[in-house]
Amino acid sequence: MRELKNIEEKILDRALYLFGKNGSLNVPIRAIAKEAEVNVSAINYYFGSKDEMVKNVQLFYIENMVLAYSKLDNEELSDEEKLILCVNEIMEYILRYPGVLVMLKEATNADKDDEMAKKIIDVTDSMNKKLDIVLERVVKLPKNKFIYTKMIFLSSIIYPTSDANTEEFKNELISDKEKRIEYIRYILSILK
Repeated sequence: MRELKNIEEKILDRALYLFGKNGSLNVPIRAIAKEAEVNVSAINYYFGSKDEMVKNVQLFYIENMVLAYSKLDNEELSDEEKLILCVNEIMEYILRYPGVLVMLKEATNADKDDEMAKKIIDVTDSMNKKLDIVLERVVKLPKNKFIYTKMIFLSSIIYPTSDANTEEFKNELISDKEKRIEYIRYILSILK
């Protein structure tokens, strides 16, 4: 994940967080400013409008998603290690920014002329295809069985990181990187 360097990125960070907590992009500017510990004028200064800020949050989302999936491109690692590191990044990203799932949902439901929504969907599809290729090589199943394995695998990633789960489950298993990696390894061992 990209590290935050300035006030502008802190605003984007907190906006993405609040979008997830709220379940939509309809979060008041004042709430974003309060969460980012800035005043409303800072949001207007950096972005000009809420719409422009949302576009920047969408770009921030895309950049972080591409960065998380970049682990799949590391040719020095085995396919299984690529997958484990990538999935760990995805889980960490979802935990830090519950808004990532909202961004995809909003893009899917957006107007067909919304260029940013198209970009989000295209990038997500591209990243998921990369993930599919590596997962398929790791689990080594026939195509007709792979779709079920993929559904189980993705559910195993998304469910524990969703807000619907208990804090106890998150704290004990998902919040710690080493335990998260152990969990991912275990899921893969079951699916092979």
